[in-house]
Amino acid sequence: MAFKKQYLKSKEICKVTFKLSSAEAKDAEKVCLVGEFNEWDKTSLPMKKLKNGGFTATVNLAKDAKYQFRYLLDGESWENDHDADEYLQSPVSLEENSVVIV
Repeated sequence: MAFKKQYLKSKEICKVTFKLSSAEAKDAEKVCLVGEFNEWDKTSLPMKKLKNGGFTATVNLAKDAKYQFRYLLDGESWENDHDADEYLQSPVSLEENSVVIV
């Protein structure tokens, strides 16, 4: 897993492309990107499935902020991004959330 950050000079946003490899997706048919940037909506950000079995999604995020997020595999299991900028304890479970800093 990894994400790529592209800061736009003309706007106060950063385009963040999230990527999940096929191994990390664990043969999932559907993956959604869920986090603070979409109010933890489990369906609003489906990721595009790639030919190699991985998934990707790009989100515009306001700069100078931190966002907690996780990947939801097939609507059932949660996966963190192992390359996240940091991790924070989830306020609703014993799990940790991934964090992207832009």
